[in-house]
Amino acid sequence: MRLTRFTDLALRVLMRLAVAEADLPTTRDVAATMEVPYTHTAKVVAKLQHLGLVEARRGRGGGLALTPAGRAASVGGVIRELEGAGDVVDCDGTVPCPLRSACVLRGALRRAQEAFFASLDPLTVNDLVAAPTGPLLLGISGGSPGAGSP
Repeated sequence: MRLTRFTDLALRVLMRLAVAEADLPTTRDVAATMEVPYTHTAKVVAKLQHLGLVEARRGRGGGLALTPAGRAASVGGVIRELEGAGDVVDCDGTVPCPLRSACVLRGALRRAQEAFFASLDPLTVNDLVAAPTGPLLLGISGGSPGAGSP
């Protein structure tokens, strides 16, 4: 299974925000840290806000913060939400597969996809920033590696 770039970036944004202590990075800060375009990051942040995982504060002292729900979110659940419930293969596309009415592969791929998500269900966003990842994120984002726990 391959994740979309959108989902990959969303997970990296959540991880970056999970190590933010007193500093509230802006969307531009996060985009620069992750070395991705601001416009892509802004779309990801908007989706994460809609899901209730990220809070954006405007004005002086504003920035992005992970919500308590975002910190405790299941990685499998986040990926399911962002990737959608679609099949791994498109059997009913513009040129439908002639095997679709009796295909064993489609069901097997669906089960494999769910097993992939299920293997990530116990992992939380907070778990993703345990050492050695958290200190590395703090280092590349200009934070203090000794500041609190990720």
